Amino acid sequence: MSVLFAKSALLTDGWAENVSIEVLDDGRIGPAKTNETPCSDALFVDILLPSPVNAHSHAFQRAMAGLTEKRGPDTGDSFWTWRKLMYRFLDQLTPDDIEAITAFVQMEMLEAGYSTNVEFHYLHHQPGGTPYEKLSETSDRVASAAAQTGIGLTLLPVHYQYGGCDKRDLGPGQIRFGNNFEQFQKLYESAGKSVAALPDDCGMGLAPHSLRAVAPDDLGRLKELANDRPFHMHLAEQIPEVDEIKSAWGARPVEWLLDNFEVDKKCCLIHCTQMQPHETERLAKSSAIAGLCPITESSLGDGIFDGVRWLENDGAMAIGSDSNIRISLSEELRTLEYSQRLRDHSRAALASAEKSTGRRLFDLMVEGGARAAGRNTGRIEEGTIADLMSLDGNHVDLAGRKGDMILDCFIFAGDDRMVRNVWSAGRHKVRDGIHVDREDIVIRYIKTMTRLEDQL
Repeated sequence: MSVLFAKSALLTDGWAENVSIEVLDDGRIGPAKTNETPCSDALFVDILLPSPVNAHSHAFQRAMAGLTEKRGPDTGDSFWTWRKLMYRFLDQLTPDDIEAITAFVQMEMLEAGYSTNVEFHYLHHQPGGTPYEKLSETSDRVASAAAQTGIGLTLLPVHYQYGGCDKRDLGPGQIRFGNNFEQFQKLYESAGKSVAALPDDCGMGLAPHSLRAVAPDDLGRLKELANDRPFHMHLAEQIPEVDEIKSAWGARPVEWLLDNFEVDKKCCLIHCTQMQPHETERLAKSSAIAGLCPITESSLGDGIFDGVRWLENDGAMAIGSDSNIRISLSEELRTLEYSQRLRDHSRAALASAEKSTGRRLFDLMVEGGARAAGRNTGRIEEGTIADLMSLDGNHVDLAGRKGDMILDCFIFAGDDRMVRNVWSAGRHKVRDGIHVDREDIVIRYIKTMTRLEDQL
């Protein structure tokens, strides 16, 4: 057991001062006491918060950051031209590369304040599509990276079978993703054994890639295979995707899903940037989580999620870094809010009468992220997993700030350099803003990137 002493902490019933918190040997939070006098062996922190979950990541794409900002011969560059480059890039990746890149991404997540990585993992096979000798080889490498970094992991092996709604074969760039249902089931079960070897707080979920990439009849079978675990899927991200599904199945993606599938609180639907008002209202009321990735959605021109209408209908949200072009918890939340203001010519768009913008965003993300990960976290409360982060109370942007203003300044005035410590299930992995194994992880990542540069 260890003891943390915080000058200020955000507990389930609000802000408190001089808080003593026990972190138990099993990685859970013990009793939290307020208005305490610190004991001599306590670790002192300034501002203690529950640490959010990063609810959506494709780790390998981190190595592409900065490679897609030139305009190609087609002046209409878009998500679809970006995707072609991504396919060329991933053909170079080996399992060793995937592990090194994933460890680097997870390290960056921890340093940004995230305690948990929900990895939406679809890069399964060798270049050319031949399975590795062990079907779950690349999923195992994601788990191995988590063992090195100490991050909490919810691994989502992704089922990806078709190149479109007409069930056409996967193209050359997609062939490494593909499985029929029976092969995917074997891969999923094999990956589960690797995750089971990690600490008890790590777990599994399942993800059909999108409505375009799986057979409609398989969605129910996949939900059954998930067996009450988190169930994630890309949905309504791009206009051509919406048009294809409407043409093939007679309804827009959100409409079709709500009318033909049991959407429940275990479902996390990623992006949802192309929804009409009635779809936003229906999906919000379904109890599903919207998995939002504002930096990536901005980078790829996906569109703007209708967060105002979503919250008016009591929708749940989680935040993720998706393409990992930039890992920044504060910037994801800031970008989400600013997108609403730009669209509606407003301010404090996602605030409520009771909570400031920063406080409401933060509360939504820790609660929704916990559910998206299937993880008992997101609260500083006895018995929950000790996923915690501390901020630097001496940071210039926090001078004189208390209560919810701390979160407003963290998100809108400062950045992740305020993060000083991060614990994942009680594992103290970030100290003074730096991951404890940063040097080794960075050295391996640089070697990987140098080799890839020579091949691109």
